[in-house]
Amino acid sequence: MSLNNSNTVSIELPGWNQHWEDLFVKYEGPYLPGRICTVQKTRFEVIIPGDAISVPLSGALKSQKMYPVVGDFVVILNQPESATRMIVAILPRRTVLSRGGAGDYSGKQELAANIDTVFIVTEPGSDMSISRLERYLLITRSSGAQPVIVINKSDTCSDIPTLVKMINSEIRDIPVIPVSATEKTGLDHLNPYFDSGKTVIFIGSSGVGKSTLTNALTGKTLQTTGEIREDDGKGRHTTTVRHLLTLPDGSSLIDTPGLREIRIWTAGESVAETFDDIIEYATRCRFTDCSHNNEPGCAVRKAIEDGVLSHDRFTRYQKILKEISFEREKADIGLKRFEKKRFREISKLSKEITLDRNTGKYRS
Repeated sequence: MSLNNSNTVSIELPGWNQHWEDLFVKYEGPYLPGRICTVQKTRFEVIIPGDAISVPLSGALKSQKMYPVVGDFVVILNQPESATRMIVAILPRRTVLSRGGAGDYSGKQELAANIDTVFIVTEPGSDMSISRLERYLLITRSSGAQPVIVINKSDTCSDIPTLVKMINSEIRDIPVIPVSATEKTGLDHLNPYFDSGKTVIFIGSSGVGKSTLTNALTGKTLQTTGEIREDDGKGRHTTTVRHLLTLPDGSSLIDTPGLREIRIWTAGESVAETFDDIIEYATRCRFTDCSHNNEPGCAVRKAIEDGVLSHDRFTRYQKILKEISFEREKADIGLKRFEKKRFREISKLSKEITLDRNTGKYRS
């Protein structure tokens, strides 16, 4: 495919299509398109036409706190005569996978961009948790990408059909695909998601076999794998950074480190879609502000009593709503404190700067 700017070239970037070409066409001059494959501390590994390079971020983007993530399509200023190469723009994202910041950070952490399918990887052992799967599902749906649940290590489970049925009963309308990366079984069921130009990402806990899956799907040892601790069944982090890999069929795969925390306050808008059955019952309650506790005419409680709605599912729903409310309030308090501090600094600065009546100029 060709670019319609002054540097018309034939390019092959993973995931590049007419949509991105239309966005890039306005950058006339010494610019190259690229796609972020790895993010380091101060530099970015970028795939460009016919090459892969390491470049810094422009000062303008830094000052605006605009940082690319793996999967982003970016614009690179390319001036060989002055040995200048840097990222100067990020093309508008189609999708972006994010979560609430880990630890004490209350902001949003963007994980990857321009993804078509998110493989939520789990395994039949200690990692299996409906609650955890729902949290991954929330951030996936909020991203705009398609979620797919992958049960790796299916060879270690004596009754996979029952496990799949249980997941389907708790998490509806989401594909659930059992595979074994080590035995290389079931992998063909993932093939439809790897169409040319598509981008998929693996997310899940450490030790569920994301890197092993990557190696099995590519047929090469692209990612190292680690042992599983016997005491708790947890894996060691073998993937330490998010990395985009290009596959021979023209698709792209992003492997990620295990996520220790899945804070979902940024995914509040996807709660209704994930728990649409509970939302539907709630519309039938006698009172519009029903809290679904002890109010008369509560359709949600009746559904639980009749056995058509899982009590555990409703409890998880309530827990998620409380968490989102708490995290948003905490983030809002943090913002207000920041604005208050900023106002104090501006007031202090304004007092330090005075107008010299004789010269008509400001002095400090």
